[in-house]
Formats: sequence, structure tokens, C-alpha cells
Amino acid sequence: MVEKNVTIVNQDGLHASPATLFVQKAVGFKSYVWLAKDAREVNAKSLLGVLSLGIAKGQNITIKADGPDEAEAIEALEALIQSGFRE
Repeated sequence: MVEKNVTIVNQDGLHASPATLFVQKAVGFKSYVWLAKDAREVNAKSLLGVLSLGIAKGQNITIKADGPDEAEAIEALEALIQSGFRE
């Protein structure tokens, strides 16, 4: 299992559009992927789960992955977050 702490940098946090991009990217990996904020952890391949975390700009989250392409999943999802979801 690999995990990485990242800070949300885009203006509106993980609202519907960036959350959709995040989930679409996560679904592309064979590994199990989770997203955690505070004490809550959700399946990162579930749009409703990701939206339920209510992640805002400046908040720290943890991306976790476990499986055959876990390192690639973490790297790609971190890059997407740091790009500000191209907003």
C-alpha cells in the first residue's frame, strides 16, 4: 500500500467538476484507491463518496492505493490535484 498527503490548491476544492475528473482518473487504475480527509475514508472511484468529504481549497487529504499499479495511481492523482484540475 502506498499513500500520499496532498493539499487541494484549486479555488473551489473538490466540487462536482474536479471530483468527476478525480474519479475518472482513479477508475483507470487496477489498484484499490481511497481518499481520506480527517477521520473519513472513501472509495476514490465513487463520485458520491468523494463529494461527501466536502473537500475545500487548502485542505489536506490523503490518497491511498493498494494493488499492481499503486505507485502510478498515486503519482497521477497527485499530479491532477497539483494542476488545480486545470481550472
